[in-house]
Amino acid sequence: MSYQVLARKWRPRSFREMVGQTHVLKALINALDNQRLHHAYLFTGTRGVGKTTIARILAKCLNCETGISSTPCGQCSVCREIDEGRFVDLIEVDAASRTKVEDTRELLDNVQYAPSRGRYKVYLIDEVHMLSTHSFNALLKTLEEPPPHVKFLLATTDPQKLPVTILSRCLQFSLKNMPPERVVDHLTHVLTAENVPFEADALWLLGRAADGSMRDAMSLTDQAIAFGEGKVLAADVRAMLGTLDHGQVYGVLHALLQGDARGLLDAVRQLAEQGPDWNGVLSEMLNVLHRVAIAQVLPDAVDNGQGDRERVLALAQALPGEDVQFYYQMGLIGRRDLPLAPDPRSGFEMVLLRMLAFRPADADGAPKVQLKDPGISQATTDPRTNPVAGATPSASVAVAAPQPAPVQTPAPVVAPAPEVSQPVTAPAPAPVVEALVPAQVVEAPVVAAVEESIPPTPAAEPVAEQPAPMAEAPAEVVDLPWEEPAAPVVVESPVAVQAEPEVQPEPEPVAEAAPAVVEPVAQPAVVAAADESDDEPPPGDYDDYYEADADSIAYMDDFGPAEEPAATVSEVLPAAQPATGLAAEWLDLFPRLGLSGMTGNIGANCTLVAVEGDVWRLHLDPAQSALFNANQQRRLNDALNQYHGRNLKLEVEVRRPEQETPAQAAARKRAARQRQAEEAIASDPLVLKMIEMFGAQVRADTIEPLDR
Repeated sequence: MSYQVLARKWRPRSFREMVGQTHVLKALINALDNQRLHHAYLFTGTRGVGKTTIARILAKCLNCETGISSTPCGQCSVCREIDEGRFVDLIEVDAASRTKVEDTRELLDNVQYAPSRGRYKVYLIDEVHMLSTHSFNALLKTLEEPPPHVKFLLATTDPQKLPVTILSRCLQFSLKNMPPERVVDHLTHVLTAENVPFEADALWLLGRAADGSMRDAMSLTDQAIAFGEGKVLAADVRAMLGTLDHGQVYGVLHALLQGDARGLLDAVRQLAEQGPDWNGVLSEMLNVLHRVAIAQVLPDAVDNGQGDRERVLALAQALPGEDVQFYYQMGLIGRRDLPLAPDPRSGFEMVLLRMLAFRPADADGAPKVQLKDPGISQATTDPRTNPVAGATPSASVAVAAPQPAPVQTPAPVVAPAPEVSQPVTAPAPAPVVEALVPAQVVEAPVVAAVEESIPPTPAAEPVAEQPAPMAEAPAEVVDLPWEEPAAPVVVESPVAVQAEPEVQPEPEPVAEAAPAVVEPVAQPAVVAAADESDDEPPPGDYDDYYEADADSIAYMDDFGPAEEPAATVSEVLPAAQPATGLAAEWLDLFPRLGLSGMTGNIGANCTLVAVEGDVWRLHLDPAQSALFNANQQRRLNDALNQYHGRNLKLEVEVRRPEQETPAQAAARKRAARQRQAEEAIASDPLVLKMIEMFGAQVRADTIEPLDR
């Protein structure tokens, strides 16, 4: 007796033996048991899901000698002949080989004749979508009103190619793909009955390779039995299919989780020994990461379609959610760029190294983006903090006191000089810790005044003891983007005119500055030099910066004490309020740090929100977070330490500042000067006379205020 392949030997012969397709079987069983039979059925689905098998079982149910029912006997001559494929009243037509209209007409000529042996004459047309348009048109009338002894069973893998007129005349049943779990269960049953040794991992490989087709799974199992000499082993199946070892994908992910570069490259080397498709390896990693992300959100939703549910759940607990999303996105981009790599393996290694290098930071000092703004500004709700020495209140605190306390000069406390790892240009004397808090304790009205952010009036300010003049530091080049060189005003006129006198803008009233802090007796020459290993390019490499001299930057003009809010409310940049409390003291302190380049840009876009002892907390504008890194934070911290003469801990949080930053203050004041310059040009008598006499036009883009 010749060998019969498993796909044919184990083809179901009744609805009870069918695997899956419960939604189709339920409708057919109820229709047969209740004698509610349609004359045309259409079964759709991909290859190997049971379309032809269900059609043959239905034909057996209609013609069984025991009667029409959903459970044919399987023993009568009709059932045996249908199983053997020789029943005369079951006409199976391959539409792919009989596409012409003449073939369809010949088929329909026999429809009018009664069945020879069975109860119904059943026409089973497989791959019906291959019929021509004329064949469909010839079939329409008969398909709509066939003789009572005729049943049409149509099967197709591409129902979109069927005319709507055919679809409307049939009961359509869409068969689903077989999930890997169901395929593995059926293969386990078949191999156990066949007494074939097997490994569970091998069956999972076959179930995934079948891609939803039970017939493909059975055919691959036949091939695996022959390849493994009567056994179905995982190693043999993997070698036969040329698929990737799923465990090696988890090895790569575990190396990423531990940040082990050596282990990562070792895993790649082991993968390379199998000569895999590197694009397929990345796809497998993305598949695992997708399931890990699902497990982190809803563990019960993780299926066991690949036999690794426990490993996925364990990985979901070990990997942070942001890492999973980052690795997934990086893998998608890596698949897109993989064809551009010199060779696929190097491209795959670069994707993994990129994942390792740019994984989300978990250091304590790294800025963390706050997802939800609580809406509370600590700069206005905590007036007792001191941005200089932990005890100096803001200027508004001193003004808001009911009666100014007599000024008492605190005894200077000499603090030890901080240890500086970098050399400095001039030795700094022992700094004096500043403290302007009077001996009298600030009462409750002071706190209320700070919360209301009422600006002080010059007349009400207490007369504080003037600090010793600050020793002049060497000229420090400060590189900031908010000061630009002046350009001459160009007045276009069709007639040449004599040189006009220089137009001087109206002087801007400068608010009387009240010293908020006592400066150290002598300032250090420069901030500690940066490490030689720093990779920050010089400020001149950036388009947004230029090398400015000391005379071109007016710190007291751009960063002077906070002016009257009533005069500048309309000038404040969007989403920034006038600086008060700690934010105002940061405006006064920042120009004294002597920062430049990217570090100066970072500090200029920060605002001070809290000071708790030696811990300072800044808010950094998210628009500048791309330039921020650990080196910039260290340099800013070193500048603060050098200025105050003690070790401070700086915490930077990426969050939109609620109060004005130094950069916003400089931009606001620059805009005010620009407006004054434009108004001065517009009201200049000589310019007005030129416009009236010669029709001249003032080019607004050439008007820039003169630096003082």
